[in-house]
Amino acid sequence: MSSAPSPAPRRAGGRTGRPRSTEADRAILGATREALVELGWGKLTMGDVAARAGVAKTTLYRRWAGKNELVVDAVAALFDEHLELPDRGCLLADIEGVVLQFAALLERPETKTALMAVVAESTRDNALRERIRSAIVDRQKALVLLGRERAQARGELPLEPDPAGAARTADLIFDVIAGAVVHRTLVSAEPVDAEWARGFAALLVGGLAAAAGGA
Repeated sequence: MSSAPSPAPRRAGGRTGRPRSTEADRAILGATREALVELGWGKLTMGDVAARAGVAKTTLYRRWAGKNELVVDAVAALFDEHLELPDRGCLLADIEGVVLQFAALLERPETKTALMAVVAESTRDNALRERIRSAIVDRQKALVLLGRERAQARGELPLEPDPAGAARTADLIFDVIAGAVVHRTLVSAEPVDAEWARGFAALLVGGLAAAAGGA
C-alpha cells in the first residue's frame, strides 16, 4: 500500500518480522502463495516453501516462527502491493475504486485460499488473530483515514474534533467496506462489478452524510 507504508510487524522476543526489501523475502512470500494454490493450506509446509524459494529452511525460521504467520505475511504483501487509493476527485469514486480493487484481490486464488484458512485458524489461535490484525487490518485502515481526510478537505464530510469519535468512525467505515466485500465475494460468491460497487458506494456515502448531519 503505497499511501501509508508501515513497519513490518515484530515477533515475540523482539525479533523483527519479515524484512520487506530483500530479494529473499520476496521469493519466500511468492513461493508461499504459489504453494497455497497448488497444495492448499493443509499440505503446505515450511520445507516446501523453502525449496520453492531456493533458500534454506533456517532462513524461513529466522523470519517467521511457523506456517501461520508466514501465510499471513504473504497475504499482507498482496494487500500492500495491490490496494491503494488514488484521488479520483470525490468520495463516491474513491470508495468505488477501492471496493473494485479489494474484490479483485479477493478473487485471486492465493488470496482466497490463504485468507479463509488463516481466519479459520485464528478462531483457535489468539496470536494468529493479532498477527492478522497488525499485518493486514491495521495497515489497510490507513486507506480509510486517507479517504476520509480527502473528503473532509473537499468539504464532503465534516471535520471530527473528537479523536476518539473519529477513530470509531474509521473503524466502522473499514468494517462496513471490508465486511460487505468479503461476504459478497467469499461467502455469497457473487460478483463485485462496477454496478454493485457504485450502488454500495452510494449507500455508504448517503449513510455517512446522514450520520454527519445528525452529529
